Amino acid sequence: MTDAPSHRGAATVGYLQDFDAVAAASIVYLRMWCDSAETQASVMHDLTHTLGLGRGGKAIKALGELCGMCITHGRRPLCRHGLHCKCVGADEASFAHFIASAADGARDDAMLIAIHLVRPDVAPIVTSLAADFGLALKQMNLAAPRAAAEMPAQPQPTLH
Repeated sequence: MTDAPSHRGAATVGYLQDFDAVAAASIVYLRMWCDSAETQASVMHDLTHTLGLGRGGKAIKALGELCGMCITHGRRPLCRHGLHCKCVGADEASFAHFIASAADGARDDAMLIAIHLVRPDVAPIVTSLAADFGLALKQMNLAAPRAAAEMPAQPQPTLH
């Protein structure tokens, strides 16, 4: 019998190309938001450039608060793959399904996923933020997040 992986949330469950545009964008933007101040600035530029200052600002606020609450109130840290990694980890896939469910109005499903990501008392708040962010992604008419395509590939430490 082998030992269980120490970071099950990082276990590869798919590839970005297998996800629809909203789910893939939510993974890429999660990675970018959590990577560095430079990549956060790229997310902000991408959202405001595409959605305008008003809607883009609301999307930035929703993503920032959502990520902050996942960090502060998470059941455990969310595992992420590298910024330019084509793989998707289990936690990233859960996050993507969470955003998509909330954006599609499947609030009960989104709440069930949220309870796995954060403390139950915080789940309604993050579900509302996920709906706001997911709806913004839908409004972007995504093919792929522009900011991610513009980021120069840099050597990243392997996270999986």
